[in-house]
Amino acid sequence: MKADIVNTEPGEGKPNADEAAYAAYAAQRAALLKTPDSHYVNQEAQYVHPFRIFGNVWYVGGDWVCVHLVDTGDGLLLIDSGNIGAAAMLVNAIWEAGFRPADVKWIIHSHGHLDHIGAAGFFKRMFGTKLYLGAPDAAMFRERPSLSLMQYARNAQEGLFEPDVEINDGDILRLGGTTLQCRLVPGHTAGCVALFFNAHEGGETRRCGYYGGFGLNTLKRAYLEAYGFDVGKSRQIYLDSLAKVRDEKVEIFLGNHCGNNDTIGLRRKQLENPGGPNPFIDPAAWGRYLDSRREALAALCAAD
Repeated sequence: MKADIVNTEPGEGKPNADEAAYAAYAAQRAALLKTPDSHYVNQEAQYVHPFRIFGNVWYVGGDWVCVHLVDTGDGLLLIDSGNIGAAAMLVNAIWEAGFRPADVKWIIHSHGHLDHIGAAGFFKRMFGTKLYLGAPDAAMFRERPSLSLMQYARNAQEGLFEPDVEINDGDILRLGGTTLQCRLVPGHTAGCVALFFNAHEGGETRRCGYYGGFGLNTLKRAYLEAYGFDVGKSRQIYLDSLAKVRDEKVEIFLGNHCGNNDTIGLRRKQLENPGGPNPFIDPAAWGRYLDSRREALAALCAAD
């Protein structure tokens, strides 16, 4: 049956129906604002003024979910598109950094969870941006969309997307003047993607490394059993992925969430000592953090 369309002209609607609809909306919003998970409400409070990490690599994300911008010399690349409901913040950050959102030609998504794909649909519709996603997560969108956790978005305006390019293990992407090595690192989701590429500043080149999802929330026994996954096998896959890329040369570790590399703390150091060494350049940070995730999973296994 075709749904009734509420007339938005004053005095020409259906007052009783309109009032009931607004009351339902107000109740839903009040419940949402009381939720203990604050990541999806009042997101403006998470805004971070964009800044240059090194050379052609910028930070344009918030204080929870990371988004990185790479100026390839022939178009802009985003690594992730931010949280659901935060597209306007991302657009503003790109402008504030001195770039044009319309110049974003490509978005590589680290994995297919709702907090990393928020502006994908907007950029596709508005600017024709090409969307990339790990092949296993593209399959997940088609076959088991609930694993995206989109049902918790509380935002019906955005949905899952069909990627223009599905990334497979070992793919080499040449986007503008930037070449990226892609490795699938399943664990947090089946389609997490790790990226390795060079950034340039003057005559200096540094190797960047990005890991597509460290979270252990999807490796808890309750979650795995609820979705029908083998607990031991799933956890071993996560460990194998860490080992797979542990010894990659990485001089600049880019976080998936700010807590991975203390993005905000490193930015604070930049501001406190603008003429000093770049705190984002730390050849030991990548291995140190991957090792800590192995230890964190061991602790989870012991407790769970």
